[in-house]
Amino acid sequence: MEKQEKPFWDHLEELRDRLMNCLYMLLLSSLAGYFVRIPILEFLKAPLFAALPPEKRHLYFTGLFESFFNHLQISVIAGVFLGSPFYLYQIWAFVSPGLHQREKKLAVPFIAAGTIFFFLGAAFAYYLVLPLGFKFFLEFGAPLDVPMITVKEYFAVLFRLLLLFGASFELPVIMILLAKIGLIRYETLVAHRRTAVIAITVVSAFIAPPDVMSMLLMMAPLYVFYEGALQVIRFMEKDKTSPRKP
Repeated sequence: MEKQEKPFWDHLEELRDRLMNCLYMLLLSSLAGYFVRIPILEFLKAPLFAALPPEKRHLYFTGLFESFFNHLQISVIAGVFLGSPFYLYQIWAFVSPGLHQREKKLAVPFIAAGTIFFFLGAAFAYYLVLPLGFKFFLEFGAPLDVPMITVKEYFAVLFRLLLLFGASFELPVIMILLAKIGLIRYETLVAHRRTAVIAITVVSAFIAPPDVMSMLLMMAPLYVFYEGALQVIRFMEKDKTSPRKP
């Protein structure tokens, strides 16, 4: 018996419900993040302070409410990371009705891999890209220019990089998932490898700090992930077409 296609407005209502679920989770996880915001703040300042001499390890705020809103922002970002498995589940639950039964079994691997790679991307930015980028830019104008970094400026850059690096590291997960449900094929990806390299270069130039080293540090793992996902997809297609032993 064929499944009946849901009306367009039903899809919109379900999307609205999924987004509301994500919003409720974000509120709860952000509340949890608020109570641990102080150690999170100290942790997030570490890459910058490591590049500064001890007497200059301060952040300044120039607006009356700037520090207060930054604490709230820290709580929300913590909520994004804490609730990331739930958000991925909501994405999966929205698209799963259009999948076959065997494809629906990919839910747990998709959520687990998506969460791991999201945190891996943020960790890559925090432990490698940010220290090198901060060291380069803080030393660039010395000794003529003295840095006076504000709370708003620093955390805006930090959050942008952590979230974008986390999102970009989802590339192999998305590629393998799309191949598993039959939307992309190994031959197509190989044929468009040059296009993929150009796209990775453009994305890296947009996401990474504006220096060559940071851009290369962004490009390298993304290209490795692309090639690694290609080999996984090739193996999946080969395994699918190989005859089964009785």
